[in-house]
Amino acid sequence: MSVRVAWRRSLAFNGLVLQYLAIPLLFPLLLAIYYGESTIPFVVTIAITLGIGTGLTRLDSDEDLRSREAFLLVALAWLSVAIVGAIPFIIADAGPLSQPVNALFESMSGLTTTGATILRTFEYPRSIMMWRQLIQWLGGLGILVLAVAILSRLSVGGAQLMETESRAREHTDRLTPHIADTARLIGSLYLGLTLLAIVVLYGLGASGIAPEMTLYNAIAHAFTSVGTAGFSPEPLSAAAFAPAAQYALMVFMTLGSTNFVLLYFLLRGRFGRLRKSEELRFYLGSIGVLAGLVVVILFLAGPTDSIEATIRHGLFNVVSIVTTTGYANADYTEWTAFAQFFLFVGMFLGGMAGSTTCSIKSLRWLMILKSFRRDLFTAVHPEAIRPVRIAGDPVDETAIRDIYGYVLLAIIGVVVTTTVIAVDGARADLSITAFDALGAAASTFLNIGPAFGPAGPFGTYDVFPTTTKIAMVIAMWIGRIEIFPVLVLLSPAYWRS
Repeated sequence: MSVRVAWRRSLAFNGLVLQYLAIPLLFPLLLAIYYGESTIPFVVTIAITLGIGTGLTRLDSDEDLRSREAFLLVALAWLSVAIVGAIPFIIADAGPLSQPVNALFESMSGLTTTGATILRTFEYPRSIMMWRQLIQWLGGLGILVLAVAILSRLSVGGAQLMETESRAREHTDRLTPHIADTARLIGSLYLGLTLLAIVVLYGLGASGIAPEMTLYNAIAHAFTSVGTAGFSPEPLSAAAFAPAAQYALMVFMTLGSTNFVLLYFLLRGRFGRLRKSEELRFYLGSIGVLAGLVVVILFLAGPTDSIEATIRHGLFNVVSIVTTTGYANADYTEWTAFAQFFLFVGMFLGGMAGSTTCSIKSLRWLMILKSFRRDLFTAVHPEAIRPVRIAGDPVDETAIRDIYGYVLLAIIGVVVTTTVIAVDGARADLSITAFDALGAAASTFLNIGPAFGPAGPFGTYDVFPTTTKIAMVIAMWIGRIEIFPVLVLLSPAYWRS
């Protein structure tokens, strides 16, 4: 049976993505010129991405880009951009990043907005460090477009519900009728929020409130706070900055993990949309409950900081983990096991659908809770017909099954990744506890960033053997594109039926 996928069409679109990648590469190139650093890593990478991209676009055909081809495009685009993104690290020949596996790990971690790093020191050219920040910003933008324009139309893991609470019933309240227009609007919101973050953060630095927040740091952290990514050019992450800057980062992490469709209506003055959003209440409520528990535990463990600092440390790290950003303003691996447990729970929550966040996401958990409550009711009243509703509208049972399937696959993915980390770590005589292995697995598969133990907020993933890093790269890739596109590609029926 012949292949039934228009793969040439998918490759051509992937080539177009690689061609466009040359544009953001100009920014670190200009920085290299400004700081008197080598421009070769970026000149060569631009030439490579343009050459490969142009070659792939010539494979284009007249066939339509259907959902079948979209699955292939999603998987290939994320993988190919990560590979190209690693080239500047390798060419720069800067410490451990010059090793191909390490460079790919850092690039995939950046593009998937995971924020897990193999760096031990941060003495690298500023242009290279900014590329490390920028690739995370591109990943945040890419997942927004992916979620709004592609996954929501492929019914991936219940993603078709993404706009349920934020779309309007009337045609005039819809975002835009076309995918390209929607993607352009979402991109404009993302860029505008990033510029606002730069202005606010640099303003704190220029005013002397947070003097460490230079223009370079303001741009770098705007990229990774709005993108809910987590990389920082500072070894101490957010702890390198004054409390005011940390509070500002919390705001932008929260905004970045909020449904961008809701942010669109907020800009239009439609504040009622936010008040009516069940997912938003669930998301903010989850952060509030977890942060409250962690802060109470920190107080009970003994006063080591001021009241304000204790509250800030607890709140900041909960926000960072729930939004899957991965910043840290304190070494939470030194906290009690109880506090670390609640942070681990936060890894599985995630922000809102239609945002830059990773993990399972609040909408799915909300739907599972609503479905479970409905099932309890119908168990007592078997004759009752009680559909699950969100925003007042009944939810299709197929979407609910998709959500259950996605959550099950996510948990299986974490378990499998944990097994690989533990077994490979034992083979390499790496001293790591079961909880540390589980945390690292959840952090990479769910794209959180820092974990526990040696991979904690001020630690490094470079402690893991090369084979484990390769497995983590695959885990980050699969987890970020919502699992299903990769599994679909592994199905023979996808290619032939």
